Amino acid sequence: MAWYRGGTVLRMAMTLRLTDEENQRLDELAAAEGRSKQEVIRLAVADRWARHSQEERLADTLGRALPRYQGLLDRMSAAEAAS
Repeated sequence: MAWYRGGTVLRMAMTLRLTDEENQRLDELAAAEGRSKQEVIRLAVADRWARHSQEERLADTLGRALPRYQGLLDRMSAAEAAS
């Protein structure tokens, strides 16, 4: 099997169930972009994964930075409330 080597799946087929409306939107998007429906979906997954990864990195950075600057943020908030 060319798609299966040493426990690693190189490609995988799947079934995607769409409503008629979703399928129509996918058809229109694929036509507008000059891509196959499969490519549009693969790009959408890649885009969502990139956004999710960026959100995770931001959350990690904020998780490290906020405690460090919490005192300053509290003082700024108190100063704004007092004015």
